[in-house]
Parts: sequence; C-alpha cells; structure tokens
Amino acid sequence: MTELLIADDHPLFREALRGVVARLYPTAQIFEADRVAALYQLAEAHPEADLLLLDLDMPGAVGFSALVHLRATHPSLPIVMVSAHEDPRFIRRAVDHGALGYIPKSLDSAQLGQALEAVLEGETWIPHIAHNTPGVDQDERHAANQLKELTPQQFRVLQMVSTGQLNKQIAHELDVSEATIKAHMTAILRKLGASNRTQAVLIANRLGLQDTQYHLPA
Repeated sequence: MTELLIADDHPLFREALRGVVARLYPTAQIFEADRVAALYQLAEAHPEADLLLLDLDMPGAVGFSALVHLRATHPSLPIVMVSAHEDPRFIRRAVDHGALGYIPKSLDSAQLGQALEAVLEGETWIPHIAHNTPGVDQDERHAANQLKELTPQQFRVLQMVSTGQLNKQIAHELDVSEATIKAHMTAILRKLGASNRTQAVLIANRLGLQDTQYHLPA
C-alpha cells in the first residue's frame, strides 16, 4: 500500500493532488498538512511514507529551508517539491538540496501522473527547462550544511526569528519560557558561527528565493 504525504496550504491544489493519486493508486493512504509546523508533525508520524509532496511556498518556511531540514531529520523520506515557481534556477536548487523531483503546478493531470509514477519508481523528475541549469553556489551549500546541524526545535526558532518575531513572541507561541528561547538562540548562533541574530537570519535567508539580496525582518 502506497503512503503519501501532501504539504500545501491551498485546499484546491491538495484536492487536485488527491484526485491524481487516487486514480493512479486507488489503495493509497494520503495524509495532509497545510503549514510547516503540521508538516513536521506529519513527517514524524509517518517516517516510512513513500513520498512527500512539498509546496515550496508553505507558510512558515523560508525558501528551501523546510526541504533542507526534512532531508536532515528524515533522510529516507523521498521528497518532491511542487510549486508555482517555474524558474529553472529554483528547480535546480531544489534538486541540489535533496529533492527527488520538482513539479510545476501548471502541469495538467496527465503530466502530473507521469511525474509521480517516475518518482515512485525511484527516478528523479524535473522539467526539461532545468536540465542544463547551474546548481547552487558554495555559499548556499555551506549555509544548508550549517542549518542541518540544528535540532528541530532550534530550526523552528530560527524560522520564527527570520519572520521578525521577538523572543517573547516565540516563547508564547511555543509555550516555553523566554529563557529557553534565549538558550536555543545561543546554541543556534554557535552552530551557525554567527555573532548575532542578524547574521543568523542572513545565513537562513541564503536558502530563500531571492537571487542576490537577502531581506532582514523589520
């Protein structure tokens, strides 16, 4: 029996994916998440899933950060990115960060089915436009390797810092003390080799979708 995870914040696209999967694999079990926090819980609950279809623009994620984190914490979980972004550079970066495929949301159901079948057979599937595109640079690859050193909770804290939240706000959302968040930040800075929050956010944002400019939270 095939077990698939779908992580996308758009209900209509999740419904479309369910329809294609149900047609190809009538006995498949499908589990869904609509935000990053729920995605991590889903991956923990189904570590042996056959495939995760992951939206590049999931709320709470910064560019390819969720992909990098999941590759580190669940290395055996096959991941395919799905996205409205069709820039060949984004597609190449996704593969370089560990995705087995990249499915543009503009594909029709027949093409989507072909892509899913290829990936479930163990192949890498990306659109032809990205086949000869250069991969990630050394700075981005180094940033990804640094982020892989973070624990799941440290990674989540860094993501929240990247959106501009203060320690007090993060502590409230995670239901922990502000001292705990400060301890996490100390560990994050040490693992990233950063001297302050701004530098840590710059490292995280190297996995964002900007080409050359990395934006800091206000």
